[in-house]
Amino acid sequence: MKKNDFLELIITGYAFEGKGIARIKKEDETENNFVVFVNGSYPGDKVNAKITKVKKSYAEAKTENIIIPSPQRVKARCKYFGTCGGCKQQDLSYDAQLNYKHQQVEEIFKKLGGFNDFEMLPIIPSDNIFYYRNKMEFSFSDKRWLTEDEIGSGEILNRNFAAGLHVPNVYDKVLDIDVCYLQSELSVGILNFTREYFKSRNVLPYSTKTHTGFLRNLVIRQSYHTKDLMVNLVTSAEDEPLVKGYVHDLLKHFPEITTIINNINLKKASVAAGDYEKVFFGEGFITDMISNYTFRISANSFFQTNTLQAENLYRTALDFAELKGDEIVYDLYSGAGTIAIYISNKVKEVYAFESVQSAIGDAEVNAGLNDIKNVHFFNADLYKSFLPMIEKENIPKPSVVILDPPRSGLHKNTVEDVIKINPEKIVYVSCNPGTQVRDTKLFSEAGYKLIKMRPVDMFPHTYHIENVVLLIKENVDKKSEV
Repeated sequence: MKKNDFLELIITGYAFEGKGIARIKKEDETENNFVVFVNGSYPGDKVNAKITKVKKSYAEAKTENIIIPSPQRVKARCKYFGTCGGCKQQDLSYDAQLNYKHQQVEEIFKKLGGFNDFEMLPIIPSDNIFYYRNKMEFSFSDKRWLTEDEIGSGEILNRNFAAGLHVPNVYDKVLDIDVCYLQSELSVGILNFTREYFKSRNVLPYSTKTHTGFLRNLVIRQSYHTKDLMVNLVTSAEDEPLVKGYVHDLLKHFPEITTIINNINLKKASVAAGDYEKVFFGEGFITDMISNYTFRISANSFFQTNTLQAENLYRTALDFAELKGDEIVYDLYSGAGTIAIYISNKVKEVYAFESVQSAIGDAEVNAGLNDIKNVHFFNADLYKSFLPMIEKENIPKPSVVILDPPRSGLHKNTVEDVIKINPEKIVYVSCNPGTQVRDTKLFSEAGYKLIKMRPVDMFPHTYHIENVVLLIKENVDKKSEV
């Protein structure tokens, strides 16, 4: 077997990050022990696949054509599926998506972590499998991705302007889209209007190669529980007359919009956030709710993307903590304070630690909006140590620590800090079970027992999954080492 070979494969399993698994015999073996990970396939498929990489213990391939489709396959709703990077599993039934995500989390902890004695609770599905996102970041590009149909027809028009989503692993080209089922029909309408408005005025997208051009991103944020809607146009420079004209015409077509902002990104890096912002309409922020709590969301605030599932995620963390009302809780990687505020009426005090100062500002505003007095926010570098902050501020020892880190997981210093403060319980919320199991092993080696876990499907039609884990200290020493 070598790269670019074609093989006929029967897919029997499903790996993390959405790759089908086939097992074949190598020339010197009698059993099907050699694993091939096949992109674009599902269990039950029989496919013709092209080998893209060969290693000693496995190979990778991509599906060229499906000979016999899996019974779990469904017709993808979106015409851009397979090219766009927004959805990866729209052609797989939702029940099957949930089943595989549940299995993958369990297998990661059993195979990579060596954990077996824990309760695996059923995955929580998303009530909405389309139109579930409250935020979409669309990109502009001076290089439009050309579809196979366009290339085949020979009629290629307007290739120098695109507004839409990036194609996977292609960073300088954007797929021009006029429909998307991730946010809302209103969101797509705003995207389509914006594209035509600036194209008709010969306003150029920003080029990552020449670093010229004006348009960088269009970010749309919608509240689920209120009628608030934010449009954030990210540009490479200021042009007040141009943006004022856009705002005027945009509001005529979409009176539902409650605020419009222009973020000016002067950096070369392709990020949908500015060095500073100008508010052209409304208050410059929107509000939404999780449970009975109100949250202010500014253009660059972090807020869970699936509002309804965020409540299920936080409720799971709260259920795992089994709070009695007299606890001191630490919330690490607290962001805009959503978890800290959500649990505030169930505990004595919450001490929330976050390394991003702007997020702390958002969190303090949110605590004020909800008249919460028992949550305290601290700016601490969680890549170094937050213990000096505890000592400096004379913060009492926690009985419960809640962790909600980024995809990279916990820094080893943070793990060591948590072990030193010796909480009775750790509730670990993660968007990456791979790094979560790594960190859980470290806690396990320090005397914490994995009790139970529950996945929450925040992102239907993708392979991303949130998971909540409960760890309890065995033979808890009530004396803090801090």
